[in-house]
Amino acid sequence: MEKWFGLNEFIALAETGSFTAAAERLSTSTANVSRRLHALEKHLGLRLVERTTRHVALTELGRIYYQRCRPLLDSLDEAQRTLIDLQHSPSGKLRLTCAVAYGERHIAPLVNDFAQRYPELQIELHLSNRVVDIIDEGYDLAIRLGHLPESSLVARRLAPRDMYVCASPDYLARYGAPHSLDELLQHHCLVGTQDTWAFEEQKRTRLLRVEGRLHCNNGHAILDAALKGLGICQLPDFYVMPYLASGQLCELLPQFRQRDTAVWAVMSSNRYTSRKVRLLVDFLDEGLKARLPMAYRQISPP
Repeated sequence: MEKWFGLNEFIALAETGSFTAAAERLSTSTANVSRRLHALEKHLGLRLVERTTRHVALTELGRIYYQRCRPLLDSLDEAQRTLIDLQHSPSGKLRLTCAVAYGERHIAPLVNDFAQRYPELQIELHLSNRVVDIIDEGYDLAIRLGHLPESSLVARRLAPRDMYVCASPDYLARYGAPHSLDELLQHHCLVGTQDTWAFEEQKRTRLLRVEGRLHCNNGHAILDAALKGLGICQLPDFYVMPYLASGQLCELLPQFRQRDTAVWAVMSSNRYTSRKVRLLVDFLDEGLKARLPMAYRQISPP
């Protein structure tokens, strides 16, 4: 291991910019940091840092060496932590968040099953339609629906999710069915949390601002209004699939439906993801696939 001697000290020095700060990070003395760095430079036969009375700067070769060595230490650290994880049942606190309706119906039951499997875990499931900042608010995981904006977070696809435009047979008997997106604007639309509905037209997303006399920020209330013939709704598949199957709702404009916008597990982009988070994501992935019947996941337009 002689060739690794002094590497931790060099990395700490490169990232802190001083011998004092590097020594504090490593819980050692500045003299020990200096001695080990000197040994590493001697082994490599090159100078890695330029020393001044006030600070330390990497040489050009030092910068290259740091960029190559940092990922190696990260991988070594992750391998060691993985081995430690594998020797113990997951424990401690695990915090996740999800939208209310989807969380109630699909995520909460699976989280409860997961809690039964791992009794040493303390799990906090927060259901909210607010987009939570998982980093600032201390969450390990967020379950998010639809298209994801660009971010530094890591996302894993768990399940499909389609948006359906629907109306009851009673509504269609009174007002007829729209056959184009422009015709949809002439109808009574049931407006939920968003008054802009997304469609796929000629392989591009088209956003359409809809209007109606009934507005509500709750999906179940919008669904109830659609079933009672008050207008046309656009809701995720998990709301409407049973009613499409029973004939209480009819899908409209299937040729414009945005397909497979997905359910995602979103995590921090930290180099190491704890075993308990990985286990939960795997559990949700398997559980959602098992809970969603084929008719729920794949609906072909008429």
